[in-house]
Amino acid sequence: MTSFQAVIQLVYVIAAACFVIGLHLMNSPATARRGNQVSTAGMVIAIAATLVLLIHYGTVKPIGWIALGAGTLIGAGVGLYSARTIQMTAMPQLVSMFNAVGGGAATLVGVYDYLHTENLPGGVLGTTTVATLLDVIIGCVTFSGSLIAAGKLQGVIGGQPIVFRGSRLFNIVLGVVLLGTAVFMLTTASQLALLVIALAALAFGVLMVLPIGGADMPVVISLLNAFTGTAVAMAGIVINNWALIVAGALVGASGGILTKLMADAMNRSIPNIIIGGFGTGDTAVLAGPGGDAQVKSIQADDAAIQLAYASKVIIVPGYGLAAAQAQHAVAELANVLEEHGVEVSYAIHPVAGRMPGHMNVLLAEANVPYPQLKEMDEINPEFPRTDVALVIGANDVTNPAARRPGSAISGMPILDVDKAKSIIVVKRSMGHGYAGIENELYFDPKTSMYFADGKTALTEMTAAVKTLVA
Repeated sequence: MTSFQAVIQLVYVIAAACFVIGLHLMNSPATARRGNQVSTAGMVIAIAATLVLLIHYGTVKPIGWIALGAGTLIGAGVGLYSARTIQMTAMPQLVSMFNAVGGGAATLVGVYDYLHTENLPGGVLGTTTVATLLDVIIGCVTFSGSLIAAGKLQGVIGGQPIVFRGSRLFNIVLGVVLLGTAVFMLTTASQLALLVIALAALAFGVLMVLPIGGADMPVVISLLNAFTGTAVAMAGIVINNWALIVAGALVGASGGILTKLMADAMNRSIPNIIIGGFGTGDTAVLAGPGGDAQVKSIQADDAAIQLAYASKVIIVPGYGLAAAQAQHAVAELANVLEEHGVEVSYAIHPVAGRMPGHMNVLLAEANVPYPQLKEMDEINPEFPRTDVALVIGANDVTNPAARRPGSAISGMPILDVDKAKSIIVVKRSMGHGYAGIENELYFDPKTSMYFADGKTALTEMTAAVKTLVA
């Protein structure tokens, strides 16, 4: 290694250190912004070092620099536009698209390195490494699987499990093809074999995600994120880039840990999630508010009386809050109640919404104080002494049926909303959640249903509370 190469590798180590420090700072909301800035600085350093490396060796032709500059400008423009215009309801889809882009980019690195090496004297024998094969396989699976996940979240593809006769057998066949072709490539140079591996992996990614129902989608996003990191780490090994190796390993490890934690929060094993078949994707037929005599409805004035004269209120946000873009409305209601002396906090279930941390990010956008956001284990003991639990769109994560054996969500840890003294549920209808089963909470004698869009309901309740306490 020359002195120049040693300096470049040292710069990559500095960039990698920025990634590690940034990830550590993201552990706390108080330092998360700084963590993002440190990580961004690390990425800038890594990109600058790579450009210096290319300039020093002069391996990039003028047309290559034009393509590189155009790609940078287009990518930066699309990224900036997406970040500024994306709605919180579409954030899970955006994360899935990021996963797809990361996996696809890592795949292209592996493919290019393979084809470039094959043109060297002596061919590719002995240079087709396991890292190259894993890069292509994991990257292709991530790319196609993430596109399908984004389509399911966007509604372009049905959120319910999509299966066909023999699909699992076909997946086994694809697995055998991938393994057999990969072993063949370790000893024999073949662009055709590489193409077979890429196509089989792309097909496997599609067939892996299609059978997965909407109830498992938050875990799937986290799993695909871990796949992206692993593919990037493999790409780093292929081109001997320390920054890529460390960054990919960090994403892969943290994504894997998060996937395990979320699976545990749903009482589901990761193999069962991959097998799929759970959840309807919120496509169950909706019933009107008068569909069952056991359901008790409520209007804004009655809800305002319960809220204004309560000592403690716990707000339980779910995807309905994001769909209605009602984060600012719920924050305003909470502020009014706090000014009236009511203690307000938010119960955050690990898999509420459609991606990890969905509710946290949503409420942070409305400047909700982070100390008021409490995780499931912390908030559950507080429900018995809570006067009113206000549920906004959260369905499966509040369903007492999880405590009974025999239901689709049996054993899933839930928020103990039914233990509050009074419950107000804001929903547009009596529709099922992603698990596709009835929520027993709605038929609890302590529960009152407020049938309206989340933003409309919260605005009406806020106005009624202001009138009442004026």
